[in-house]
Amino acid sequence: MTTRIFVALDTPDIARAQAIAHKVRHHVGGIKLGLEFFMANGRHGVREMAELGLPIFLDLKLHDIPNTVAKAIQALRGLDPAILTVHAAGGRAMLEDAKAAAPAGTKVVAVTTLTSLDERDLASIGVKGDPHEQVLRLTELARLAGLDGVVCSGDEVRAAHKGWPKGFFVVPGVRPADSAVGDQKRVVTPRAAIDAGASILVIGRPITGAADPDLAARAIEATL
Repeated sequence: MTTRIFVALDTPDIARAQAIAHKVRHHVGGIKLGLEFFMANGRHGVREMAELGLPIFLDLKLHDIPNTVAKAIQALRGLDPAILTVHAAGGRAMLEDAKAAAPAGTKVVAVTTLTSLDERDLASIGVKGDPHEQVLRLTELARLAGLDGVVCSGDEVRAAHKGWPKGFFVVPGVRPADSAVGDQKRVVTPRAAIDAGASILVIGRPITGAADPDLAARAIEATL
């Protein structure tokens, strides 16, 4: 992997996704395809994106009963993404079944607490404590379930990494110092996230929304 940046191609337009990926391919380590892309383009779209030769991070955040999640992951066979997400809140049995169903070469990582949520948001859904506490709780659950790692914000990655030195840590909500925060509530700069223990960074709008995505990716890469 040339860089630890994965560019988030959150668009239903496969032509746009391909165009951006083609422009930045020499300055990113992979591409993240989420629900928006997958719902519009499905398995065929993922295969088309894989033809660019970059690792695929399939960010579907699966969350259901253990059997359903396991069968959903089995249904993805043939795509063999480098990284696949599930929700840690699905519980240990679901996490264990998800890992067991995934291809041997796929890292299964658990989403802990979305970077769009803060303490008030968590309280509204009955979760006591701040996001930091919830992230560490779910990180330990993912570790015990045998997953490869977790998704957490840059605010929590240092503590999560300390508790799980061999874990794989995906940090979204990363924003360069001069970039707009948007709908994220817990953000850090790319350099700060790497210094804190991030394995890869997921960066979307600061790259995809730039007038020159390649230049934006190169500028962020230079800070690392």
